Amino acid sequence: MAKERSFADGIWLVLKGLAMGAANKVPGVSGGVVAFVAGFYEEFIYSLQKINRKAFALLFNGRFRSFYEYINGQFLGLLILGMLISYFSVSKILDYWLQHYELYVWSGFFGMIIGSIYYIGRDFKKWNKQTISLLIVGAMLGISISFLEPAKENDNLIFVFFCGIVGVSGMTLPGLSGSFILILFGNYVLLLVDAVNALYDTVANIISWDFSFTDDPKRLRLLLVLTVFALGSLTGLVTLSHGLGYVLKRFRGATYAAIIGFITGSLGVVWPWKHKIYEYDASGAIAIDANGDPIISNYKRFFPELMSSETLWAAVFIALGVLLILSLGWYDTYKRR
Repeated sequence: MAKERSFADGIWLVLKGLAMGAANKVPGVSGGVVAFVAGFYEEFIYSLQKINRKAFALLFNGRFRSFYEYINGQFLGLLILGMLISYFSVSKILDYWLQHYELYVWSGFFGMIIGSIYYIGRDFKKWNKQTISLLIVGAMLGISISFLEPAKENDNLIFVFFCGIVGVSGMTLPGLSGSFILILFGNYVLLLVDAVNALYDTVANIISWDFSFTDDPKRLRLLLVLTVFALGSLTGLVTLSHGLGYVLKRFRGATYAAIIGFITGSLGVVWPWKHKIYEYDASGAIAIDANGDPIISNYKRFFPELMSSETLWAAVFIALGVLLILSLGWYDTYKRR
């Protein structure tokens, strides 16, 4: 599985990690789709599957090089590096764009998912009654998720650990948005906004040699919540990869058909034209998060005016999203020649 990569390949892999990290943070978008379209989904799953008892035996026996090679460490390390960089850079930019150009960002992602469906489906040759049925079931599940009502925020550590397991699903299950699942669980703001910002502020404090945050119980609680969430995410990555590795080996065609259906169903989640439904506090006012931003509990979708300038610009961004995904696919095909 492990293979040596050139410097250019390494940079490209970090960029793929950046894209996965950014996609995972946006509700309705799945980092697994990025992996699928960019051509490294199966290597990602099988590399995670190598994190097992044999890997830990190599690690605890001090055979670090063997451990690194066994788990395809160069591949996973560069990809995870890109994801980490994304959370402190690209995802911040994405937050700004969503705040100021929300329609066009959603339109771009909508186009990317359309491009992904075309790119993945065009080479799938195993259509029969079973795979078509699985595609329909996957699409219905994807659509139904978009209409579920979100729960209330819950910082119980056991529940946070479970959120980590489920929230990381967007990396391993294309079409299933981990961040949207966190919205349904009521913990999106807590785990991907407040806790991440607490970590960012803490790192900034430490760099400036300011340790006053140790007297801030709210900050310490958020850091604990983030740690438990990270442990849950790591557990989810490893356990889900083992299950997916099993079904990919034995039911490859059926798995791909279900994934295509699920990605198709996720179009309902990222539909660009929607009104925000805000969460309200006990006094009846719109609830706000730690940054002073209003908390969105769900969206109400609608059809736009077809000939308005805003709709036409949104169509342009949909086309750009489709083109971006197809370009990634063409580049990957060109590299393999």
